[in-house]
Amino acid sequence: MPTPEQPVVPFSTVLRTASSAEHEAAEQSSFMSRLLGGHLGIEAYADLTGQLWFVYRALEERAEELAEHPVAGPFVDSTILRTAAIERDLAHLRGPDWREGLVPLPATAAYVARLEELAREWPAGWIAHHYTRYLGDLSGGQIIRGIAEKTWGFERKGDGVRFYVFEQVENPAAFKRDYRAKLDAAGLALDEVELRRVVEECKRAFQLNGALFQDLDTQYPLSA
Repeated sequence: MPTPEQPVVPFSTVLRTASSAEHEAAEQSSFMSRLLGGHLGIEAYADLTGQLWFVYRALEERAEELAEHPVAGPFVDSTILRTAAIERDLAHLRGPDWREGLVPLPATAAYVARLEELAREWPAGWIAHHYTRYLGDLSGGQIIRGIAEKTWGFERKGDGVRFYVFEQVENPAAFKRDYRAKLDAAGLALDEVELRRVVEECKRAFQLNGALFQDLDTQYPLSA
């Protein structure tokens, strides 16, 4: 047990610091750098949005079933669900028939398969993906929204960027504080082996996200 001179590090801090390298690698992907730097067009943004639809549908479709789970349950929150907002964006970006021709890239399919597996078999691991997605959307996602609005002329917080607009989260800073408190409580409920597994799954979440960006990058090769 930790002594008074060795306080327990909050689990939210452990997750953030342990996955920082993977997080940074995903953020600095070539695709996102080019997209946010204005070097790719709106079609690339629409393609990213389409791939995220598969990811969030998988993340959210079994969430209700996890509501009573002792560890994952506190993270189930209908106010932050993104699938409907993504669908509205895709209707704006691609029209009413946006589902036609929309298929998951190989990395997206692998990402989706992992999310479905975790929801069925290991809800504590599902939390790692929930954390990387939603806290990312509420943080760096807001930068993406602002750049998208400026680059492609979307109405501020309107169609095209609704994925990044959390209308039911009145105070994002307070929401993130409460979310980290839930992570810390989850950390106290898990044993050391399980905590290490969740940390590794958090790293994997960022890696899966990075692989998705890499697949998108191949769709838009650098011009010669």
